[in-house]
Amino acid sequence: LAGGMELAPGSPRALPGSGLFGWLRGRCLGRSAAVDPARDTFRAMTGLYGSIQPADSVYLSTRTHGAVFNLEYSPDGSVLTVACEQTEVLLFDPISSKHIKTLSEAHEDCVNNIRFLDNRLFATCSDDTTIALWDLRKLNTKVCTLHGHTSWVKNIEYDTNTRLLVTSGFDGNVIIWDTNRCTEDGCPHKKFFHTRFLMRMRLTPDCSKMLISTSSGYLLILHDLDLNKSLEVGSYPILRARRTTSSSDITSSGSSSGSSGPRAVGSPCHQSDSGPLSEKHLSRSSQREGGSPRNSLEVLTPEVPGERDRGNCITSLQLHPKGWATLLRCSSNTDDQEWTCVYEFQEGHTLRPVSPRCSLRLTHCIEEANVGRGYIKELCFSPDGRMISSPHGFGIRLLGFDAHCSELVDCLPKEASPLKEIRSLYSHNDVVLTTKFSPTHCQIASGCLSGRVSLYQPKF
Repeated sequence: LAGGMELAPGSPRALPGSGLFGWLRGRCLGRSAAVDPARDTFRAMTGLYGSIQPADSVYLSTRTHGAVFNLEYSPDGSVLTVACEQTEVLLFDPISSKHIKTLSEAHEDCVNNIRFLDNRLFATCSDDTTIALWDLRKLNTKVCTLHGHTSWVKNIEYDTNTRLLVTSGFDGNVIIWDTNRCTEDGCPHKKFFHTRFLMRMRLTPDCSKMLISTSSGYLLILHDLDLNKSLEVGSYPILRARRTTSSSDITSSGSSSGSSGPRAVGSPCHQSDSGPLSEKHLSRSSQREGGSPRNSLEVLTPEVPGERDRGNCITSLQLHPKGWATLLRCSSNTDDQEWTCVYEFQEGHTLRPVSPRCSLRLTHCIEEANVGRGYIKELCFSPDGRMISSPHGFGIRLLGFDAHCSELVDCLPKEASPLKEIRSLYSHNDVVLTTKFSPTHCQIASGCLSGRVSLYQPKF
């Protein structure tokens, strides 16, 4: 390499017999020597997480605040915000565990989600159908209130490229808000997408894809995302229960093999009850490569262990911080099982001649504690993507792709493998509903049904 740089012999990133191509592959994946899983720097980081303990906790009276539904750190890690059941938003200094501020009437109903747009501006959404914008420098009043949803608003995303705010709610709508033109009366907005049974919506880190999960077990992926182009209701006909788990299934007589990958099925988008779409039309509409249009839709029912013969609800949806995978929390329709599953994005996967291509593959999964039925548990990736923090009964579990907390791309199995439990932490007296890693410090926060927020950090 130029400058005499060589890849160290035996490096786990090197391809067999070709150090140069191994180094280039690492560059393409966004990795450098500083994050090499074999380096002492990461061993030290793994040691920190291995010694993590409950550091401090603040009990929030359920009479005033209610359950903790969501936690969000500011991008610089200086503020921890808490979305509460009883109309309030709480702000803490996560380093000193000091309470900073209570927004006692942030909304008129439950506060569901919080999203920072930058280090000072953040948005909150509520069951009162509104979204509110706040500035950390002036918390006595809202920057503005956004009206547009007709039911509970559950999710907020932010496209850093276009500075567009994206929200979704139980009305089935995904709405785009132009934060560049905000006034005290709100922001210009438009309906971008609509689907039945919408639960969660996420943007990939590079904002090239939008993922939408539904309570009916569907996962929708909009590829080559263009938020400036609205998708009209009615543009995607229902595809009747088309299930393909492998390319060989296309030519078979509808057999359903036990593949570990997701199955492409019918679209749950709102439509008239027209008949199945012809294979010719389906093939044309599913092709994304070449001259395919923006916002191409892919509809999947991700395979969940133990759920092949029963439906399931995708309650939580998160994205790997490098955009390599999606993390789902699924529960059975009978509510007697819960699973955490990781699906790798298979970019460049061969297009199928009939059904939409299957761009996700189940790589890791683990069964969760079946407690707190009916409540959604929000899980998350660590900032480096090597670890998962998952609500587990009255505590949280730290999960890795292997016992050494390797990166996902370094331990991709041929078949779905169990996630490895790195550590379990318990400091609550009620069901944990949400957990979050700090983006800048070795710290984790969790919140439970009875209103307690706990912080975890290393203790030696």
